[in-house]
Amino acid sequence: MSCKCSQQCDIDVMSDPLVLSADPSHPANLIPELCTVFYNNGWVTGTGGGISIRNAEGDKVYIAPSGVQKERMVPENMFVMDYASEEYLRVPQITKKPSACTPLFMSAFKMRGAGACIHTHSQSAVMCTLLFGDEFRISNIEQIKALPKITEAGNLGFFDELVIPIIENTAHEEDLADSLQEAIRNYPGATAVLVRRHGIYVWGETVWKAKVYNEAIDYLLELAVKMRQAGIPTTCGVGEEKKYLKY
Repeated sequence: MSCKCSQQCDIDVMSDPLVLSADPSHPANLIPELCTVFYNNGWVTGTGGGISIRNAEGDKVYIAPSGVQKERMVPENMFVMDYASEEYLRVPQITKKPSACTPLFMSAFKMRGAGACIHTHSQSAVMCTLLFGDEFRISNIEQIKALPKITEAGNLGFFDELVIPIIENTAHEEDLADSLQEAIRNYPGATAVLVRRHGIYVWGETVWKAKVYNEAIDYLLELAVKMRQAGIPTTCGVGEEKKYLKY
C-alpha cells in the first residue's frame, strides 16, 4: 500500500504506519491540511499555534510540532502519543522537542472528552483579551447559533449569551495548564478559553466540530472588536445599538 506525500511521490505506508496513510481523514493527513487553512486565515503564522486530534479509536493523540512552519507541515512531522499513558509512540525527525501545547490539548481531551483541540494566535482573539476583563461576552448575534450549549443538548440560540473565560498568559506555554484546567472546571458551558496577549484554545467532539467552533468564535471575536470601535456594547439588546451610533 502506498500514499501520496506533499511532494507527490509514492511512499511505502508500512515504513511509518503511525503517520502515513492513504486515508485523507487520518489525523496525520488532516493536521497539515488544517494548519494550511489556519495559516491562510492568519491564525498560525510564524510557526505559532497548533492542533491536536485523537484518532477514531480514541487511543492515540496526534500533535502538530512546535517551531515548524504550519503551512509547510507534512504527516511525517507529527508527534503521536498514547492517550492513556501519555507516552510518545512516535517522535518526528524534524524536531525532538514536543509541542509546548501538549498539556493544554490533553486537558481538553481528558476533561471534556474532546476529539480535537485547536490553538491559534488570532489577532482578533488577542485584541479581545485586551478589551475585556476576565470574560468575553457577546449576545444577540446570529453566528452564536453555531456553538454548542455543552451542559445540555443543542446549540446556543440567537438571544443566548456566549461567555468565554480569559486567563492570564505565562512565560512558558505549558505553564498555562493549571489555569486552563481551572477555567474548564469553572465554565462547564465553554468550548474555548482565551489567553491574554496570546491567543485562544478551542475544542470540539470531533475535528470538524472543533473547526466550526473555532471559525464561529473567531468571527464573533472580530465582530466584537469592531463593535467596541463603534462604541457598541457586545451584549446590547436588539435595536439598542442605535443609542450608541454616531451619525
